[in-house]
Amino acid sequence: MTDLRNYLSLIKKSGELKIIKKKVSTKYEIAGITAKVDGSTAILFENIAESDFNLVANLVGTRKRFAQAIGSTEEKIHENMISAIKKAKKPKVISSGKFMENKSKNISIMPIVTHFEKESGPFITSSIVYVKNPETGEQNSSFHRLMPIDKTHFSIRMVEGRHLHRCFIDAKEHNEDLKVAVTIGVHPAISIAGAYQAEWGKDEIDIANSLLGGKLTLTKLPYTGLHVPSGTEIVMEGKILQDKTHQEWMVEMLQTYDHHRSQPIFELESLYYRNNPIFHDVLSGFSEHRLLMGMPIESKLNGELKKSFPQTKQVSMTNGGCNWLHAVVQIKKKKDSDPKKIIKKTFESHRSLKQVTVVDEDINPNNAESVEYAMATRFQADTDLLIIKNVRGSSLDPSSDQKNLKTAKMGIDATKSLSKRQEGFELAKIPKINKIKLNNYFK
Repeated sequence: MTDLRNYLSLIKKSGELKIIKKKVSTKYEIAGITAKVDGSTAILFENIAESDFNLVANLVGTRKRFAQAIGSTEEKIHENMISAIKKAKKPKVISSGKFMENKSKNISIMPIVTHFEKESGPFITSSIVYVKNPETGEQNSSFHRLMPIDKTHFSIRMVEGRHLHRCFIDAKEHNEDLKVAVTIGVHPAISIAGAYQAEWGKDEIDIANSLLGGKLTLTKLPYTGLHVPSGTEIVMEGKILQDKTHQEWMVEMLQTYDHHRSQPIFELESLYYRNNPIFHDVLSGFSEHRLLMGMPIESKLNGELKKSFPQTKQVSMTNGGCNWLHAVVQIKKKKDSDPKKIIKKTFESHRSLKQVTVVDEDINPNNAESVEYAMATRFQADTDLLIIKNVRGSSLDPSSDQKNLKTAKMGIDATKSLSKRQEGFELAKIPKINKIKLNNYFK
């Protein structure tokens, strides 16, 4: 149960997958349909005008399907994620992968989607890149979007300072191109692990294996010598050229356009794919993109805050904050000084955060109206607001100082003051309301 097809079978049985047989185009149409189903079912396109491949989108676009991907319930996502990170273990290596069924040297056979009107071109948005760490010899896997240039070249987006970029700089300093492998169409547990930012020298694929109950297998590739999941739909191997770049720009997870950037170029050596391959497309800035990136961070925050502050009940990366910039922390408050300490720790744990709101146990951190209610009735701006100026923030935030990556951050203590009359904060309840069924009264 470790490949994409197993997962699609699972969500089809639970009514979470819709199949589209009508012919569709990769130019805006697939993106438009995916946007229309955002927050609901996954979709499988079986008739694509520009390619013989099938395509799946909105794969883990809800917390329910995210939980299904890691064999969890929605309530235990973070518990399972934290456990998998702690107990990460290496997968077995087998001699041949299913992706070896077909081989090509032409990237144009894939249904690469053009998503937005002002992007620099179509992008592969689900691509996970594998590379060997030059210091430890361990592999690293991480998401990087690819824009086709011709039949054998892509531009590849790398964030400066992240692990793949560090490996690239090391190779460049040694006057070498960087050999890498790319997978498209994997079990979403592998994607979830790939989106997690593990420590330098740690292999995210080990986390994926743990999420999949130790059943993941890898296959060694002939050109790069790298290991990729055996059940992958599409695999590319090649090298990132040390001395060539290409300009591109794309939509990020805030649904805004990134800067125009000159990015390195990936040169294809070989493209492998399964019979009847399934391409995976992630619509940038929509639910699947935000959950893939934000949920692993949410799990990290839950683990770190509960360890440092046992009164922490739950941490939620909000939808309004794009599951990246805003967090709400639910606590059982012991002291009036707790919230501001927790706010500072939360910012330290995820530096892209721009706003942290702390609420009480009776406030639902996943409900924006409930959080706003807490601010309306428990927050005083002159005493409960914490502003941190001129600090490192997210490169995605267009309102920040983009040149120096500096921003201002806001912490909000929306908890009940322990020094005030507690009855004044109590949410009034109607006894036995849960037993009332309106159908018994409107007949």
